[in-house]
Amino acid sequence: MTIIAPELGTHSWPVMGRHPDLHGRLAAVLGDALIAIADHAGETSVTLARDALVDCVVALRDAPDLRFNQLTDICGADYPDRAERFEVVVQLLSMAHNLRLRVKVATDGAAPVPSLVGVFANAGWYERETWDCYGVMFAGNPDMRRILTDYGFEGHPFRKDFPLTGHVELRWSEEHKRVVYEPVRLAQDFRSFDFLSPWEGTDYVLPGDEKAGVK
Repeated sequence: MTIIAPELGTHSWPVMGRHPDLHGRLAAVLGDALIAIADHAGETSVTLARDALVDCVVALRDAPDLRFNQLTDICGADYPDRAERFEVVVQLLSMAHNLRLRVKVATDGAAPVPSLVGVFANAGWYERETWDCYGVMFAGNPDMRRILTDYGFEGHPFRKDFPLTGHVELRWSEEHKRVVYEPVRLAQDFRSFDFLSPWEGTDYVLPGDEKAGVK
């Protein structure tokens, strides 16, 4: 098997190698766990059965012609209209062949996703970020604590149904000489902006426009 080298100097962004039969090899390596393969903007994504995630990532790491041996990121996405609304996205890199692969699994938020800590040690912090922001649990992660939000934070801020104002606000209290948490109190009502420029013409009357026709 030969990896096709990238054409250097023709793009301003990092150029990856190309596998001559990547779809075929992914189907062979992943087997029945593979749900879908998609290409977009020159990048390949695979959707897998959730419970098979760890075995599949190990297979992708150990296959000699793939060797996706570096985990670069784990993140989440929220699609509230889906039965399994959360996607966990694993980004893999093959240092040997200059290839990238995006691996996706879905969950409803109640079913945990298998942790990749036993395969890639750096998965621990990425999984904690995903738990903190989306509320997706990872079975087997030994340290499933929040990592980005504050102590006692309520909810998961990257969920589409999380309120824009949050649930609490914090301020420095001179009385208590410490930071205190309080229910959100909006100092003013939300305002609606149409982002139209008054110099380019608008479809509403500005205060004072009624004087323009007075002579």
